[in-house]
Amino acid sequence: MTTAAPEVLVEAEGAVGVVVINRPQALNALSIAVMDAVAEALRGFDRDPAIRCMVLAGLPRAFAAGADIGEMKAIEGAKAAGAALARHLGHWDEIGRMKKPVIAAVSGFALGGGCELAMACDMIVASETAVFGQPEVLIGVMAGAGGTQRLTKAVGKALSMEMNLTGRRLTAREALAHGLVNRVVPVESYLGEAKKLAALIAAQPPLAVQAAKAAVRAAVDRGLDKGLVDERNAFYGLFDTADQKEGMTAFAEKRKPVWSGK
Repeated sequence: MTTAAPEVLVEAEGAVGVVVINRPQALNALSIAVMDAVAEALRGFDRDPAIRCMVLAGLPRAFAAGADIGEMKAIEGAKAAGAALARHLGHWDEIGRMKKPVIAAVSGFALGGGCELAMACDMIVASETAVFGQPEVLIGVMAGAGGTQRLTKAVGKALSMEMNLTGRRLTAREALAHGLVNRVVPVESYLGEAKKLAALIAAQPPLAVQAAKAAVRAAVDRGLDKGLVDERNAFYGLFDTADQKEGMTAFAEKRKPVWSGK
């Protein structure tokens, strides 16, 4: 595989474009640089007439364990959060709008921004070790890249409420039962199975595939744009709170946070 950045691997396998997040030392935490590289690679495949379907994968231990909290911890206030993160969070939206299908190959942790990234894709192939969750509330914020919106559309209000308000995680089998993923496979074959599904899609007439994808997306995503704006503004607003500072500091210091409600 070639590299779009030191931590993102890119390869074309026939008509399938494959992008692998490769940041094992940080459990594939989605830094600004990593997401820039992921978006650039997928954007390139989306424009390439030789590519008909894409796979976005993580490593066996982690698809992506969340955002890079070290980068977010230094942000002071809602206005600064919007200025610093608007372009970054826009990558999740861009992936959701790709013309060609994108399949997430998920193993291990898919938490926070990682869960949101998988949900921004069109389908998810999960390994038996995959774990999905939106645990942002545990560090004093909330989901900001679709975790309240796409998750609710996928699993329903009750379960989405529990996951967003308590940090509850779903196993791969639970995610399958609730319609969040397409299939669950052994960990050693999650990437191969995602590539097989992508190759099957790539063998179909490309214009029909793109039209069908757009139609399904329209059925699911009507009203999503406004919901994402509201979610993002609420997310930015939490950077004005003392609890956000405490939550992210406690995370960095590996201790239990003490909430003040301020």
